[in-house]
Amino acid sequence: MLKKLLQGRMLLPLILVTGIGGGFQYGFNMSSINAPSMFIKKFIAETWVERFGTALDETAVTLLWCVIVSTYPIGGLFGALNAGHLSIKYGRKNALLFNNIVAIVAAIIMMFSKVGRSFEMILVGRFLYGINAGIGLNVHSMYLGESAPKELRGLVSLTRAMFVAFGKFIGQVVGLREILGTETAWPLLLAFSGLPALIQLFLLPWFPESPRYLLIDRGNKVLCVDALRRLWGQGDFFEEVQDMEAEQAAARGERPKTARELFQDRSVRWQLITNIMLTVAMQLCGINAHQFTWMPYLSIFLIFAYIFSYGIGPAGVTAIIPFEIFTQSYRPVAFVINGSFQWLGLVLLGMIFPFIVEGLGPFCFLIFLGDCLIIAVFVFIILPETKGKTILEINEEFRKINRKRMGGSSVAVRRKPQQQEPEIFVIATRL
Repeated sequence: MLKKLLQGRMLLPLILVTGIGGGFQYGFNMSSINAPSMFIKKFIAETWVERFGTALDETAVTLLWCVIVSTYPIGGLFGALNAGHLSIKYGRKNALLFNNIVAIVAAIIMMFSKVGRSFEMILVGRFLYGINAGIGLNVHSMYLGESAPKELRGLVSLTRAMFVAFGKFIGQVVGLREILGTETAWPLLLAFSGLPALIQLFLLPWFPESPRYLLIDRGNKVLCVDALRRLWGQGDFFEEVQDMEAEQAAARGERPKTARELFQDRSVRWQLITNIMLTVAMQLCGINAHQFTWMPYLSIFLIFAYIFSYGIGPAGVTAIIPFEIFTQSYRPVAFVINGSFQWLGLVLLGMIFPFIVEGLGPFCFLIFLGDCLIIAVFVFIILPETKGKTILEINEEFRKINRKRMGGSSVAVRRKPQQQEPEIFVIATRL
């Protein structure tokens, strides 16, 4: 599998370029804000005195700091809600290119916040970084999932989690006092995200658009085959193109769906439930909770083992699930819902978890244990294996689940009368 990945002409470079402007940005901005917190609080207090001649008490400074930190997930939610529309209208690649401009503007604002004596500029920059991460995470997963061969979908999509972790690591390293975590250099630390945005902005135009987007959404078979050849190398792509054409035929006449239509369509009810359950479970599994201090030496080992298992499991798998269980017309809005629940969970957990810790102490992690057990049972019972299967094959399995649990009505709901053409079902059955 790794050999096949390395044989692709541009697939591996695409993974690197997409990751540095996608998952990396999310991870970096999650961790890099911690190092300069003391300096930013001091900057807020000094700026307030300069403007109004009165000093802010410590509680007010802390409140303003919390507002600055909290604008990141709020911006992330806003970005996730718009990711689907941008990826449909402009394409996956162009959506990421536009997204880099948002990050660069945010970096410029952050860089000059101290010179401009404005902590509000940090607030605005943080919000824009959130928008960048909200769009980047969703389109990153969509772009890679649609550009990888079905045998490599899981491996390629797992790289999003790797770049998130790498971004968090770099955020911690760059935030060290020996590098940019100082009172004079913290604006540069906050502006650091402009660098990976510039790298992706200059390199991504050399890569092709998503092959599936080109054929299914734009109907351009020539550009699709050219993209496959550039990404995967020379070869016969008849089977892959046939798979895309079958999906295109199955969705003929269907426009991209809205969130309301997705929630109302009973034929994809269990795909929707699966998508939401996995996303919510990922937020409630404890990975975003604060480290506790009970049994410090043992807890370090357990936390490492926990993060490792999270990285090779939920972190990578959840990112690819919306791509694999939804067809092209539903896929963008499925990623929107995935991202929205992810960012909402991040906001709510940040607000509620400190109170849970205060009440339960280290036993608060029993809640996360319960969440992991519930989702494990759900996945075992409901989610079919997707490895090596086409999108239509996976959807056929979910159609059986929907039919079984809804009294056989799913197929009738799924298709409009004018779309039930016999040849479509022959193609789907053969695949």
